[in-house]
Amino acid sequence: MHFLKCQFFPNAFFIMNDKEKSAYKFRLINVCKAHVIEIAETSRKVMEDSQKSANEYGQPKDRYDSYRAQLLTRGEMFATQYQQAMEQFATLEKIGVERLHGKVEFGSVVITDKQKMFIATGCGKVELDGDVFFAVSPLVPIFLAMKGMKKGDVVNFRGQAIKILDVF
Repeated sequence: MHFLKCQFFPNAFFIMNDKEKSAYKFRLINVCKAHVIEIAETSRKVMEDSQKSANEYGQPKDRYDSYRAQLLTRGEMFATQYQQAMEQFATLEKIGVERLHGKVEFGSVVITDKQKMFIATGCGKVELDGDVFFAVSPLVPIFLAMKGMKKGDVVNFRGQAIKILDVF
């Protein structure tokens, strides 16, 4: 991969051909998948531990004893997080690595003068090759403001001008 850190545009580091962009996007998807799997695994463990603790505790000791109910509620909360993580993983599986985008849409990598984004699923901040990306859902306001824009376009978002340096 060829990287260029320009003094005028410090975030404009992508000088890649299509094959390199596809490979980079593939690696970014895998970083996001690993992040989502870590969340799912943690949620699954806490969910199972809560259920085990509730079972070991047994039935409430009296009508004011809510400890078992709290354990079960905690387990249900982490079961929901686990399910959401699995849905995020499924969404990441749907993204075609070989398809490069010329405009901001689902599955595109967007490099701006402010930040780097991956429009996929809201799994948050991920790091690849020392660069921080924000994996965001196509439902967040920043995406909605940029949707359909191309490299070189400028979007005004919350009083800030954001220039799109690259989209793929």
